Amino acid sequence: MRTEKELGEALKREEDTITIEGDLVKKVIKIHGTGKPAWGLAIGAIGVAVVSVVATVATAGTSTPATGSAALISGGAAATVLGVPTAVSAVSIAVAAGGVGALNKLRDYNLTKINDNKVILKRKK
Repeated sequence: MRTEKELGEALKREEDTITIEGDLVKKVIKIHGTGKPAWGLAIGAIGVAVVSVVATVATAGTSTPATGSAALISGGAAATVLGVPTAVSAVSIAVAAGGVGALNKLRDYNLTKINDNKVILKRKK
């Protein structure tokens, strides 16, 4: 997997083994390794951002300014915890998977770092 969309779809299918390569590796490592208190803040913020993205897509980009404001506020909180590139990736993964629950599933996989450009996730049994 090299894209957030591919990873989100793999998490949605609950694949037993997922190999991640390229630029996505560092972001997945950061999401996976975020401590519980920080993750609680980040996942809530990401959830609001995902709802905002889905609402914007569903309305062909004509959603209300309040929705846009919620996305900015939530994105800021997630970006504080994860950093902007990782927060953007987390939102993209969640949108592709159909919700933030996929990010919690991601954190439930065992992660094995092969090198700086490759990790393998194995679903815990």
